[in-house]
Amino acid sequence: MTEQKAIEGCKKQDRICQKYLFDTYSDGMLMVCMRYVKSLPDAEEMMLNGFYNFFKTIDRFIYSGQGSIGGWLKKIVVNECLMHLRKKGLKIVNETDASNTATDDGVISRMNANEIYKLVMTLPEGYRTVFNLFVIEGYTHREIAVLLGVNEGTSKSQLSKARMQLQKMIKERAL
Repeated sequence: MTEQKAIEGCKKQDRICQKYLFDTYSDGMLMVCMRYVKSLPDAEEMMLNGFYNFFKTIDRFIYSGQGSIGGWLKKIVVNECLMHLRKKGLKIVNETDASNTATDDGVISRMNANEIYKLVMTLPEGYRTVFNLFVIEGYTHREIAVLLGVNEGTSKSQLSKARMQLQKMIKERAL
């Protein structure tokens, strides 16, 4: 089955097409959720909520080629995770300026993805969320501020502190 045929089937509420898309994208979307929510049961719930909303709003989706489903679904799943974090009280300290904090991005670039992932998962929730949105998802600080309901400086500060804490953990591991 092609993705385009699966989308057409999903718009007609065809369960086989829905299962095809779920089977195709669920592992990747679960990994996205795990970057934001440490608990596997919570991550699974966010993934399932994302798929539910994906299928509920599928009539608005316009297929524009290979990969367009994944991008749209990922955006829905990330929003589900952010709503979950906000409901449980995402802990971000409101600060307005992080300009005097220096980071060395070269340290992080020398590690493999699995090592970085493990370290990122140990970050405090606010740092981890902003780090994921900025570094992994590619959001700007302005977009992150809107998504999280904070000011742009807070987003910059959280990212800077996340990077500093990651560097500290990397140096401690090297000793």
